[in-house]
Amino acid sequence: MIRYIFAAFLTLSAASAHAQMEIQEVTSPGGIDAWLVQEESIPFIALEIIIDGGASLDMPGKRGATNLMMALLEEGSGDLTAREFQAKLEGIAASFGFSAYDDSISISATFLTENRDEAIALLRGALIDPRFDEDAVERVRAQVQSILRSDAQDPDSIANATFDAAAFGDHPYGSSLDGTVETVAALTQADLFEAHRNALVQSRIYVGAAGDISAEDLGALMDDLLGNLPVDGPELPPRVEFGLDGGMTVVPFDTPQSVALFGHAGIERDDDDFFAAYLLNEILGGRGVESRLMHEVREKRGLTYGISTYLVPKTATEVYLGSVASANATMAEVVDVVRAEWELMATEGVSAEELEQAKTYLTGAYPLRFDGNAEIAGILASMQWVDLTPEYIVHRNDFVNAVTLDDINRVAAELLNPEGLHFVVVGQPDGLESSD
Repeated sequence: MIRYIFAAFLTLSAASAHAQMEIQEVTSPGGIDAWLVQEESIPFIALEIIIDGGASLDMPGKRGATNLMMALLEEGSGDLTAREFQAKLEGIAASFGFSAYDDSISISATFLTENRDEAIALLRGALIDPRFDEDAVERVRAQVQSILRSDAQDPDSIANATFDAAAFGDHPYGSSLDGTVETVAALTQADLFEAHRNALVQSRIYVGAAGDISAEDLGALMDDLLGNLPVDGPELPPRVEFGLDGGMTVVPFDTPQSVALFGHAGIERDDDDFFAAYLLNEILGGRGVESRLMHEVREKRGLTYGISTYLVPKTATEVYLGSVASANATMAEVVDVVRAEWELMATEGVSAEELEQAKTYLTGAYPLRFDGNAEIAGILASMQWVDLTPEYIVHRNDFVNAVTLDDINRVAAELLNPEGLHFVVVGQPDGLESSD
């Protein structure tokens, strides 16, 4: 029996966008939860499934197993070879997506209402009964290894890998979820089945659905699609603290332009001060309005085409990061400007005008995210994954607007740590040397 836990009309509005949604919380007869926005005007359905854990569950020495496994889910299942699976998928005009992240995996599906049963049967086979045939494994393995070899020559990828390894060491966050050429080469079919068993478990599932489907039909669909997955999986990795002190790491690389990744410890997503930190980031280095860093580094000095900062609240840690590229001859100046702006905002805070501009942008842009069934399904699943309630959509802009100037300036002083800011620079930057 379908259990209706919550239903509320949520109205979003902006100067150029209006949307009204009714979110239904549904529990299937088998006990699987989902959020649904039913929209019957278009015969189309979107599903988003997030499963907690992700590539962080890779077994020791098997780095890259979850990523490779997810890339293989549409390469044949049950009695269907990879070619037959793709032919069926194209024949019903459906689209599936399978992705691996540090803390989760995601499964996306879009299909026409008239093809719902066929689409779900095909997706169920991919999730429950993947084949991992040798020819498919070798083909996708070669693709992953090609990406890894390319990354080894890409300054941005080198900066990320260097930063993560130094910040998180032996924790899964300390290495790429893609693995290495060597670890991926060593993965066996048994490793892929083990990764599948560990990653796809019912107890960590979050489902968002939008489109032409009722709550009752969604409940039956979830049991059919997900009911045969294992109930539980291995424990998630433990918490890890950000392990880098302030300083500089220079990675020599033959290129006329250096790239830098910089950051320090961040703030948890459920911290009471998160919205103040979110607004603070928008003003310092966000992408929606002209940030201080863009003004000082690009507009005023012409040292880069772009610079940005971003909060990264992960499951087992929190980081505050930024990135920039500049000529080798000017990267040292960029570093000085970033440090100075970090210090200035930490000590003097932001102005009332900056705060209002950031609020106007963030509240106006929010409704535009709900532009289509696939986007809505993704938002619904993501909200559940980070432990929000459906009412959050109604009140999100209120949370933004509730941040006061005193709030944001207090958080600036607490969060921003100029002395703790660590830079990883890849290139041949003039005047910069590693401090460690």
